[in-house]
Amino acid sequence: MIRVKEVSVVGDNGDQLGVLLTQDAINMAQDRNLDLVEVAPNSSPPVCRVMDYSKFKYQQSKRAQEARKKQKIIHVKEVKFRPNTDQHDYDFKLKNALRFLEAGDKVKILVFFRGREIVHRENGQKLLARVKETLGDMAVVEQEARQEGKTLCMIFAPKGLKKKA
Repeated sequence: MIRVKEVSVVGDNGDQLGVLLTQDAINMAQDRNLDLVEVAPNSSPPVCRVMDYSKFKYQQSKRAQEARKKQKIIHVKEVKFRPNTDQHDYDFKLKNALRFLEAGDKVKILVFFRGREIVHRENGQKLLARVKETLGDMAVVEQEARQEGKTLCMIFAPKGLKKKA
């Protein structure tokens, strides 16, 4: 499948074998019961390596599997408010937001406006400012208050996570 006339060949133990004709490199790999694999197709001449291709693919899949295991999936949890939310409801929803932050998840605070409530957007801004002040020691603001249609939203990340620019 290698379509160039000459390739730079690297041996199965990592030593440079030089620039060879493609057919000669393929024959050399077959003599060793190995494959000729193109590892850097964009270089001039392309770099090929003599290796066991199936073993290489297996090792790659194992490395990818290990990388997936070590990843931490961060979810964005939503907590919805209304601009005139009472104190008890505010405390209850804030307690949920704190629980999400402690679990390592990001929290998206939404303030929904219905009907003509959107005229008094400052009530929603005050509510978000109050949430920001309350969560200040537990979280950092990842996204400032922003209007999306009939909602105001703000995203908080746990203090341990770094803010993305």
